[in-house]
Amino acid sequence: MLNVLDSAVPVECWSCSIGQSTTTLFCPHCSKIQPPSGGNYFTVFSLTPHLNIDLAALETEFHRLSRKLHPDRFARATDQEKEWSLADTALLNDAYRTLKEPLRRTEYLLKLEGSEIGEEFAGKDKANPSRVPADLLEEVFELNMQLDEMRMARKVGEEDPALHASLTEAKNKFEAMVNDVDQDLRKEWTNWDQSDQTVRQSSQNKMVSLLDRRRYLSNLLRDVTETLGA
Repeated sequence: MLNVLDSAVPVECWSCSIGQSTTTLFCPHCSKIQPPSGGNYFTVFSLTPHLNIDLAALETEFHRLSRKLHPDRFARATDQEKEWSLADTALLNDAYRTLKEPLRRTEYLLKLEGSEIGEEFAGKDKANPSRVPADLLEEVFELNMQLDEMRMARKVGEEDPALHASLTEAKNKFEAMVNDVDQDLRKEWTNWDQSDQTVRQSSQNKMVSLLDRRRYLSNLLRDVTETLGA
């Protein structure tokens, strides 16, 4: 079941003039399409903002709304309603793509809550372009040396089996570390969904740090994978 998100300020339908707060796409009273509102991706699906959501229900609702927004249904509608159907379809697609993916959903909700998410806030800007998690500092230094050595060897047509094995081991280790971060994130989803505001803030801060760490590990994993596959 999808959870209904109750809005504090009902929005008046342009057609029947009845205030409604259960959906942003169609009026629940007269079923007329509504213009894209200032709501968020969760309200598109009448969802309470949560990190643990029913993905099967989300997909079912996506297909139901997609059918209702199909252009054939607006062949005899006003030009304004036709424009709204296109805009609402784009909003629906964006919302679905974001909410169905765990990491995108987490980042999106945290941004709604005011967190600063992204590389520009993770130390990877001009002021501090190479921040490394403290526990990985020595390991990353050694890794970068091995990557440079592998690239130089490849340029002259040489192969170093021992170096290849070492980088493969590093790749496997980073994959495991990314999986560990994902498990920690899932634990925080439940903490955030079920807790009061004070606990939520602590959980929110932890998730921001975990996403920062995951982003860094993913970049390392990408570099190692690309170098091994060159």
